[in-house]
Amino acid sequence: MTRYAVRHATVYEYGGDVVHSHHLLHLQPREFAFQRCLDHSLTLDPQPSFSREDEDAFGNAIARLEYDRAHERLAVTAEMQVEVFPRAAASLDAAERWDELRRRLAYHAIPISSADLEACRFRMRSSHVPLKLAFEEYAADCFTPGRPVAAACEALMRKIHREFKYVPGSTTNRTSIVDVLKSRRGVCQDFAHVMIGCVRSSGLAARYVSGYIRTVRKGGAAAIGGDASHAWVSVYCPPLGWLDFDPTNDCMIGEDHVTLAWGRDFGDVSPLRGMIVGGGRHKLQVDVRVQPLD
Repeated sequence: MTRYAVRHATVYEYGGDVVHSHHLLHLQPREFAFQRCLDHSLTLDPQPSFSREDEDAFGNAIARLEYDRAHERLAVTAEMQVEVFPRAAASLDAAERWDELRRRLAYHAIPISSADLEACRFRMRSSHVPLKLAFEEYAADCFTPGRPVAAACEALMRKIHREFKYVPGSTTNRTSIVDVLKSRRGVCQDFAHVMIGCVRSSGLAARYVSGYIRTVRKGGAAAIGGDASHAWVSVYCPPLGWLDFDPTNDCMIGEDHVTLAWGRDFGDVSPLRGMIVGGGRHKLQVDVRVQPLD
C-alpha cells in the first residue's frame, strides 16, 4: 500500500466582474477496491453563496457551487490523502477473446448480464470520442482474430506510446482526436481519448479515468504527466474485470496512480467546469503536487 498527499490548486483571474456563476467540481478521490480516501478538504475563495456535495451518474463524488455576488477572482484548492493498494498480477492472456466479447456487447434483443450492461454505457460514442473507421484501422494490428482483449489493449497502449509524441500545448480541450491521430502529438488527455476511440470503434467498452501520477515512479523513472492532472484508460476485460492502461507512460495502473473519477471522456470528469456571467477574458493557473507519504 502507498499513501499520498495531493494538493490541487486552481486560480481563475477574470478580466472583469463575474456577477453570477455555477461550477461543478470533480476533486474528491474515488473510493473503490484499490483506493481509499483518508481525508479530503476544499478551500474556496471567495466562499460560494450555495454549495452541495453530490454524486454524478457514474458514481463519482462531486461538489456543486453557486456564486451570486460579484467577484474578479476564484481560487479552489483541494487537499487529499489517499491510500492506493497494489493490484493482483493477472495473466492478460486469461481475458476473453476480444472478437467474442465484441459480439456479446453488440445489441441483441435478449437479456445480458449486469456487468455487460454496465460496460455498454462505455461502448458508444461520446462528446470527445467519436467512433471512426480510422481508429479501428489504426488498432487492427493489435486486435488480431482470437487475441485476448487485455493483451490486445496492452499492445495498443504500447503502439500509442511508441508512435505519438508528448508535446504540452500542442492541443486544447477543443482539439479533435481525429486531428490528434493525424498529427501523432498531444498530451495524456489526447492519448487516452485516442485509445478509447480505438477500443470503442472496435466494438468494445472503455472509460476515461482522471487522476494523478507519482512524479518519480517506483524504480526511479520520471513519469510523463506528473505534477499535473493525468488521464488514462480503463477497458472492460472479462473475466478479469476492468483493467487500466496508461498510454502516456506505457504501463498498467498500479500504486503510482491516484484515481479521481471516471466517465465516458474528459467532459464527464473535468476537475472544474462551469458557467459564468461576465468576467471577460480570464487567466487560469493550475498547480498540482503529489507527495508520497511512505
